[in-house]
Amino acid sequence: MNRKSAPKVRRGRVQKKNNWVLTPSYYTTEQSLPVIDRRRPGEGYRHLLRRRDIEDFIAILPEWDALAEGLNAIVLARGGDEMGWHEPGVVHVCAWEEELWWDDTAPSFVDEHREILELLGVVVEKRGDRVVTEWSESQARAFQLLHVLLHELGHHHDRMTTRSRHDAARGERFAEEYARRHEARVWDEYVRRFGL
Repeated sequence: MNRKSAPKVRRGRVQKKNNWVLTPSYYTTEQSLPVIDRRRPGEGYRHLLRRRDIEDFIAILPEWDALAEGLNAIVLARGGDEMGWHEPGVVHVCAWEEELWWDDTAPSFVDEHREILELLGVVVEKRGDRVVTEWSESQARAFQLLHVLLHELGHHHDRMTTRSRHDAARGERFAEEYARRHEARVWDEYVRRFGL
């Protein structure tokens, strides 16, 4: 039996042979509730956060219902050069390096995050020409929730409060201030629920 391999022609146009519709995902389809997705951390990295940590943290965020508008997913993403990033409708928190301590921390990072590092009790020491940041697992987890996730949610909030809802127009400064403002608001409840 010969099988027909060419698609049909209708009204002078060749019809597509296969389904060309994009597969729905939280990147392409609005979700009724944000999905919490955990991907493989990648070689040399590990996830300090679990889905349950994200759910518990979301429960203490003030005005979560308004913030969740337009948010399709929170992704525990593969580790890399960044700590997190934001795409329209999706925020990512990257996996942590397998070794908790950072042996060569950028001094600019320490200066920029001095308040949260002191609040968490992270030991930062200058050893020779390098800066060493001595994280415990609970401190690193707290930093990811209280700062990285809140920073990326700040980008999402920025995008959702602009007229077009297309871009996070106010940038990094807005996201940093958003994270700092909300860190202070949820600190006591965070310590009560998660400890340090």
